[in-house]
Amino acid sequence: MGKQDVISKSILKRIFVDVATYLFGLKLHDVQLLDTEQQRIEDRRADLVARVQDEAGNNFILHIEIQNQNQSIMPIRMLRYLTDIKLNHPDETVFQYLLYIGRDKLAMANGMQSQQLDYQYTVIDMHAIDYQEFITQSTPDAIVMAILCDFKGVPEKQIVHELLNKLLNLTQHSSREQREYISMLEILANNRSLDIDIQQEFEMLNLEIEQLPSYRIGMKRGESQGELRGEKRGEKRGEKRGEKIKAMLIAKKLLGAGMSMEQVSEITDLSLGELETLIH
Repeated sequence: MGKQDVISKSILKRIFVDVATYLFGLKLHDVQLLDTEQQRIEDRRADLVARVQDEAGNNFILHIEIQNQNQSIMPIRMLRYLTDIKLNHPDETVFQYLLYIGRDKLAMANGMQSQQLDYQYTVIDMHAIDYQEFITQSTPDAIVMAILCDFKGVPEKQIVHELLNKLLNLTQHSSREQREYISMLEILANNRSLDIDIQQEFEMLNLEIEQLPSYRIGMKRGESQGELRGEKRGEKRGEKRGEKIKAMLIAKKLLGAGMSMEQVSEITDLSLGELETLIH
């Protein structure tokens, strides 16, 4: 298993509930992830297995397998995962889903049939899902998943800009979350052939905000104050200026969302005077 594959799966594990809700149509009320490691000579661990309860109060085990590449033996692997889960939880109902997020066209069966066996599971191909199913949602978890979907002929760069703007708006209360979701978007974008640098596009959006007159006034004031401290502290001033830029960028978005200046000041460590330059 490649490093990229592992990272993508860890991201989808984090957004488990949104995967189940928007891809499988499951309205989950409760989710408890289960350990799927088996004592075997080879590694046989299912990707995501959880005991869940839906809105109607039905309890069952949900198994989601995430696949980056087409494998002809996938039905056999899915059957092995099923038997492992049933051995540990023999009295519980199990539903299995194979989520394909690879670059190539899906070419895997959804089960296997023989004289001894008639076995099936559900296959979801992210290539066939309209990106609007996710980009119209109000959670950053759903937004990042849109990068894996069908763009319906919309230019890739336009989609990326739309996703970044949505993420910036939804994570404006936390710079840490903002960085995390931008990184998630970048990683998931590697699962398809996008000739776009996500990080570069993100920086370009930041640059557009920095060109706002109110933003430049704040920066000019910060630079003037820095110069008074002496040229010998130029490097430190540059570092602080970079931090100030990030803080003012976040503050601009928080103020635009209706948050009070006092709250924004507490979050960003900017003074009320500095914040005033952003709203005049």
